[in-house]
Amino acid sequence: MSDLDPQPEAPIEAHLGPIDAEEAAEAAAIRARIDTSTPHSARFWNYFVGGKDNYEKDRELGDHIKEIFPGLVDVARTSRHFLGRAVRHLVTEQGVRQFLDIGTGLPTADNTHEVAQRAAVDSRIVYVDNDPLVLAHARALLTSTAEGETAYIDADLYEPESILAEAAKTLDLSRPVALMILNTLGHVADYQQAKDLVARLMAGLPSGSYLVISDSTSTSEGMIAASNEYNKSGAIPYYVRSVEEISGFFEGLELVEPGVEQVTRWRAESDDPTPVDAYGAVGRKA
Repeated sequence: MSDLDPQPEAPIEAHLGPIDAEEAAEAAAIRARIDTSTPHSARFWNYFVGGKDNYEKDRELGDHIKEIFPGLVDVARTSRHFLGRAVRHLVTEQGVRQFLDIGTGLPTADNTHEVAQRAAVDSRIVYVDNDPLVLAHARALLTSTAEGETAYIDADLYEPESILAEAAKTLDLSRPVALMILNTLGHVADYQQAKDLVARLMAGLPSGSYLVISDSTSTSEGMIAASNEYNKSGAIPYYVRSVEEISGFFEGLELVEPGVEQVTRWRAESDDPTPVDAYGAVGRKA
């Protein structure tokens, strides 16, 4: 079976391990929040990166989108690689030890805390998402080194001040934090609102903090067609943006070289990186 073959459904309890009655009730409450009748972006993306935490509707849509635009699989996988390079750079070259990862998605290999804590065991990471399946998996899979710490916040991107208040229970917001928002801002239909949300989050972080963003971009007819088809599926819509709009999220920040670039070309580790319709960057708050 290949990584992208359909996977069997798995109950939430399988990811929680041994549970007592109270935990079983909590799992049941989480399960009740999960809608498997329509695709969901976290599960759809999980399917594209070879994960097993998706349902039939997610796989059906994924296969349909691959027929329209096979390049979206490359976007999904290379965006994960961008995350790894960005986190390693921030830890090893910039000395960052705190990360606030919003729009976590379903855990796969090389999540933010795994990359960061391999480079510095005392790294502290707070994940934020509001998908019930992500919540179930986060509690089971987002572990930490003894020297560091990880936490998960079940919260909405549209409430940045609440996110910061909860994150402050794990992170020291008087010290630099790397704010990670990968493949998430496309869910915010209004561009100015998306910029405002990013600005409000960065406003709560001190000088020396960093912003890391990557997102799919409207840089090919295939990507635009795939986005339009996805938005017809009943899933929460996702809007691809121009490279200029991605750059706009970094207004007022000092861009780390090479600036806003295709995710495969940002500090590429290959001489011939695959061109993709996804751009990302890292910016520093002065």
